[in-house]
Amino acid sequence: MEKVDLIWMNGKFIPWNEAKIHVLSHSLHYGSGVFEGIRFYETHDGRTAVFRLNEHVDRLFFSAKAMQMDISYSKQEISEVILETVRKNNVKSGYIRPIIFYGYGKMGLNPIGADLDVCIAVWPWGSYLGEEMITVKTSSIIRIHPKSSETKAKITGHYTNSIQANQEAVNAGFNEALLLDFEGNVAEGPGENIFMVKNGSLITPKEGNILIGVTRDCIFKIAKDNSIEVIEKTLSLDELKAADEAFFTGTAAEVTPIKQIDETIVGNGQTGQVTNKLKTLFEEAIHGKIDEYSDWLTYV
Repeated sequence: MEKVDLIWMNGKFIPWNEAKIHVLSHSLHYGSGVFEGIRFYETHDGRTAVFRLNEHVDRLFFSAKAMQMDISYSKQEISEVILETVRKNNVKSGYIRPIIFYGYGKMGLNPIGADLDVCIAVWPWGSYLGEEMITVKTSSIIRIHPKSSETKAKITGHYTNSIQANQEAVNAGFNEALLLDFEGNVAEGPGENIFMVKNGSLITPKEGNILIGVTRDCIFKIAKDNSIEVIEKTLSLDELKAADEAFFTGTAAEVTPIKQIDETIVGNGQTGQVTNKLKTLFEEAIHGKIDEYSDWLTYV
């Protein structure tokens, strides 16, 4: 990870190396934090813009509510601090990590009474899964059950599920994992939503057993604006492996084409026409080249 100068922590900017927490912070022991992943880009005219800032901040506060966090900052204040953190670090393009977590002052499972820490960090970060097509392995563990937690929230403790799936896939020689849901249907990647293309239509798992991604929503909009049918449905692994094309989406992953799932080559093993079109339009949108999607960008 490439360091920058400053991290915003509990109301003030501090040097990167001084952003520390106590070893007895509640979230370190029990996963009781919430977070967002947000990207910012250098646009075609040389300015810097945060991508879908409002939607990410809304979800951050939704996640915080799920963990009964009493945040002393408004959404507007957090949004302004995010922009200021990017500005102060003078980074043109990269990643933003807002995180709210129960800190020091309380042990035991109930975190109420512990300090509530609010931090925002930014750093330069390129493509999460690389620039090439990737290979994917179906995980032997399932995505967390939708009734086991508030699974629409980005709670830090949830991500042990993603870590284990990713480690299993990487150790087997694949780039990323694919998680099924508790019924054995396709859910998502460890940090990505998944799409497939069949006979020109775009198909993705329906809501219920997935995290509703912000980038997923962008792809819906771009596809519909370009007369590409979008279908949300229960999706079996066999259906996915029979796809003409497949790709992951996510803030970190952006749009990443999938070459292979387990031992099955997807389509002809090349980035497909629909995937390539959506990927190209998405990249143009995030760099401010499409006026229709200009409201996705908040300029720094």
